[in-house]
Amino acid sequence: MDRSILSVINQKGGVGKTTTAINLASTLALKGKKILVIDLDPQGNATTGLGKSNSDDFKNVYNMLIGKVSLEEVIQESNVSGLDLIGSNVNLSGLEVETANDSNRAFILKEILKNEKNKFISKYENIFIDCPPSLSLLTIMSLVAADEILVPLQTEFFALEGITQLTKTIDRIKENLNPRLCIRGILLTMFDKRNKLSSQVDDEARKFFKEKVYQTVIPRNVRLSEAPSHGMPCVIYDKNCLGSKSYFNLAEEFISQSKDKLGSAA
Repeated sequence: MDRSILSVINQKGGVGKTTTAINLASTLALKGKKILVIDLDPQGNATTGLGKSNSDDFKNVYNMLIGKVSLEEVIQESNVSGLDLIGSNVNLSGLEVETANDSNRAFILKEILKNEKNKFISKYENIFIDCPPSLSLLTIMSLVAADEILVPLQTEFFALEGITQLTKTIDRIKENLNPRLCIRGILLTMFDKRNKLSSQVDDEARKFFKEKVYQTVIPRNVRLSEAPSHGMPCVIYDKNCLGSKSYFNLAEEFISQSKDKLGSAA
């Protein structure tokens, strides 16, 4: 089994990061895979988008990171069969200040996930970490714990500038904290085929990142925006809309990547 921990990351907000984390994770679960989503964003949008409360004072990732509860205690079942969740809480925003004197703080999440007593998490084929839209301590923690990165990239004018900054951060993390980290894929989001700029960003991204850019693009789609307010991923809310169909296509690409990796490792 190809097990991997993936950070879904972009330091810019509103690019479809959480939408991608919960819809790709849900689609893989619908295909029979066992998936875990960790909501590492204090806003808790992945938590509410999977039908759970982001004001749970016990079962949340903050309590796990400060050692108040165990990994096993904090995992909840989502409203998608096969998909479990470690939810977020607004208290998470204070973690950076609270751990200021801990020189090892970038490794807290990694140490929890790799701990011998938490071996049970090997049942998950993929663990998706939804990062905050910034290059903060929480994002660094995620990148240290992750094997791979998935970057949603909005097809707009400044998108490629932002991703240049992100790749520099990734290189620094690889050099100093996590040498195995690599980019799994770049996903073009909010694509509007009527807009010439969308096509230009698509061309430039593929020139720069080559085969790292998924063939699937996620279109601008009102159903993708509506679904979170109903506490469910779009692939459950309206599986036949254009946005959902794109995430089903992405899941197929994602799975074939895993098969290719296993083939090359054999």
